Amino acid sequence: MGIEYSPLVPQLVLVIAGMLIMLLEPFTAPERKSRLGQIAVLATAVAAYSLTLQRSHQPHAIFNGMFLVDGYSYFFQWLFLVITGISVLISIRFNERESINRGEYYALLLFACSGMSLMAASGDLILTFIGIEILSIATYILAGFKRSDVRSNESSLKYFLLGSFATAFLLYGIALIYGSTGSTNYLAIRELAKLQGSVQITTVIGMGLLLVGFGFKVAVVPFHAWAPDVYEGAPSPVTAFMTVGPKAAGFAALVRVLVQALPNLAHDWSAILWLLSILTMTLGNVVAVLQTNVKRMLAYSAIAHAGYILVGIVANSHIGFGAVLFYLVVYTVMNLGAFSIVLSLSHKGDVRVNLDDYAGLGRKAPFVAAALSLFLISLAGFPLTGGFIGKFYLFTAAIQKGYVGLAIVGVLNSVLSVFYYFRLMVIMYMREPYEGQPEPDPISLPVMAIVAIGVVGILWLGVNPAMILNLATNSALP
Repeated sequence: MGIEYSPLVPQLVLVIAGMLIMLLEPFTAPERKSRLGQIAVLATAVAAYSLTLQRSHQPHAIFNGMFLVDGYSYFFQWLFLVITGISVLISIRFNERESINRGEYYALLLFACSGMSLMAASGDLILTFIGIEILSIATYILAGFKRSDVRSNESSLKYFLLGSFATAFLLYGIALIYGSTGSTNYLAIRELAKLQGSVQITTVIGMGLLLVGFGFKVAVVPFHAWAPDVYEGAPSPVTAFMTVGPKAAGFAALVRVLVQALPNLAHDWSAILWLLSILTMTLGNVVAVLQTNVKRMLAYSAIAHAGYILVGIVANSHIGFGAVLFYLVVYTVMNLGAFSIVLSLSHKGDVRVNLDDYAGLGRKAPFVAAALSLFLISLAGFPLTGGFIGKFYLFTAAIQKGYVGLAIVGVLNSVLSVFYYFRLMVIMYMREPYEGQPEPDPISLPVMAIVAIGVVGILWLGVNPAMILNLATNSALP
């Protein structure tokens, strides 16, 4: 029987398009570099189309079980392609303004997307590690892409150093699990654990080290220290991408490992994640209250939302995993929408990102202020928005499994988050602009379209979530 290559077509399209952009870059005039971004958008569309054509309703594995073809991998590949396409679109005008409009930027986004897809579809710890490294190397470079900016250089260096440290934990965990089970394949690890009967201490230690590595990738407490500085220093479109893409990929790979490879340790990893969820939600929201920089505020908000997502994983049920997938979709819409506005208003130099810079925005740009307010309201979890529905299903899944206290902590943290989200809204509508404040830059047509679609999406997910919720539930791991 021949090897089936069709499930890899989307990744091949992304990689080939990335290499093509790199080849065309030296021969493209500076004023035409944006066309390379358009090629990247086209590549994501073609990859999405190829993903639709080879959709299979029968889950199966290829390459000796390393690459899994199922509803879970399709769901995340679609999500990653959407995130990457939007990230490219919101980057083009920004890169022109900041004089960093180079082809390798768009190629790195495509390579990062291929790495994320491999993480979601991986059925083997080796392929998971390869996917993580493809994604990580691309994002290390993207974080420092603004080479003339000291903050961007600093964020890239911090991300690289701490990321390398986390990779060591991940590799050591993989080595211990391989040493105790004799395999890196998820299904083989699970079956060998059943045959062994008792739990091996090396497997438990290996699981703990894996949680450290994945904890860094998704920025949960206490492995979050890199996130605020990196998110603040990186170019704003890169920050927008990093808060949703790598985070979603990290959770996709984490759930795969825990559910398909280590279900016999569910009691242990549920207890650990229960504690991490509470710490992450609480610290993220408490520290966000103290921030005066919008990017840092949203960075700590992203940390808090990682804590909310952990609630669904702790539940360890089909409903909980479906709620995780649904919330990742909602979170993507909310965060990309908010960051699209922030980067468009940041002015040349990416400097207008303090809370005071938004004073009077409600009068100067009514639609932009209203859209940003809606995204903030949804992040806070108010009814009739996608954020409320997402949190409702996460907390419901936890309560059904007996984690009532965890759900209560999640609700209390959501109430706390209202303060810093609404503080920005109060500044936009109830505070006069400071003397000499420059007028907000006009938002480009692609970004305006993305914001408008995000507004509609958030309201639609809040009023009629059935379609996406059913898709998420059907795609979730059993």
